[in-house]
Amino acid sequence: MRFWIGIDDTDSRKGMCTTYLAVLLMEEIKKIGKVIGFPRLIRLNPTIPFKTRGNGAVSFLAEIEDLDQALEITERLVKKYAELEDENTNPGVVFVEEEKAPLLREFSEKAIKDVLRIEDALELIEKNRIDHLKFKNGRGLIGALASVGAQLNDIVYELIAYRMPEKIGKPREYDKESFYDLDFEFYPKIFDTVDWCNDVVMAVPGTPCPVLFGLRGEEPEILKKALNYVKTEPWERWQIFITNHATDMHIINSEKVEDFHSYRLISRVVKKPYEIVGGHVFFEVKTNSGTLKCSAFEPTKQFRNIVRALIPGDVVELYGSVKNNTLNLEKLRIVELAKKYVELNPLCPGCGKRMESAGKEQGFRCRNCKTKATEKIKIEVPRRLEPGFYEVPPCARRHLTKPLIRINASGRHIFR
Repeated sequence: MRFWIGIDDTDSRKGMCTTYLAVLLMEEIKKIGKVIGFPRLIRLNPTIPFKTRGNGAVSFLAEIEDLDQALEITERLVKKYAELEDENTNPGVVFVEEEKAPLLREFSEKAIKDVLRIEDALELIEKNRIDHLKFKNGRGLIGALASVGAQLNDIVYELIAYRMPEKIGKPREYDKESFYDLDFEFYPKIFDTVDWCNDVVMAVPGTPCPVLFGLRGEEPEILKKALNYVKTEPWERWQIFITNHATDMHIINSEKVEDFHSYRLISRVVKKPYEIVGGHVFFEVKTNSGTLKCSAFEPTKQFRNIVRALIPGDVVELYGSVKNNTLNLEKLRIVELAKKYVELNPLCPGCGKRMESAGKEQGFRCRNCKTKATEKIKIEVPRRLEPGFYEVPPCARRHLTKPLIRINASGRHIFR
């Protein structure tokens, strides 16, 4: 029989990676069956407070004759490699018959955009008689089911290389310039490898996990070719995943705004941007639901300059996630710019010089020509912004956020 095997919540902030454990599981399953196609790495709702480190679950399709043997292999690997000693690590694994996978689509969409409970996963498992493994409270069952049921209308590929076991937990050894060379050669087919402006190699993580580097791109063959460009410590193995990275799959088109959800909203700026200690920039917009606070936090770097230049009256389309009743921006589109004016003393029609104040509530006068005027004049000031899309730089980009290089739209201001 053919089963979708989904797995999630095996890592912690101290180590491990669910993709790595899934690759090990695939290799073991190949000994008793057949793995079909690429595995899938599905990122879930990025705003969930109890999410795993990257909030990604993995699934793959396999042809298995002996399900009990597959369950035994899986249980052994999870017990050996998962961070079970961490109180926040609660693995879950599901074995879903191929024909049942479409029954999980609605659940999966909620896991990516909404908030689910462990009870929701257990009810779905019971209703559809899905074989599964539950460790501790089994929160990973949510992601495991979602990774199987996700309907992907837009995909990218990610090639992940894994470290030699003896290297895990130690500083990574790599030639930084080789990743810039790779980006120069393959961008935009391979994207978000480096952040040129902020001098950050995005492909190499800083966490104590088994991942050495990860490359995201539009075609698997190009990712394989790019391996010839990177210069790093030796890797143990690598794997290409189909993923919903860079697709905006988490974004909801809705006027109703709630915490722990991500939205696309068209609104009007009603409060001038202001900055607080730490470099975080805030402003407020008016939506159909009321006033909403928006933020561009310090890690968004140069994107904050765009936000700082907004003024009340600007119409903007916002993309971001809501926490603490604040929309954390991922990108924005300026739909319409309000006119900006400054008030100046009037010009003398005789000599062309600026008039001076004639005294409180007495208007203005020209000292030379003795001409008078009653009020200041308004002069329109050119805006340093223009309509179009603006995004946070790669170093601040979330897994699910769709970069502008993947959006076919005019007026893209791409931070690379």
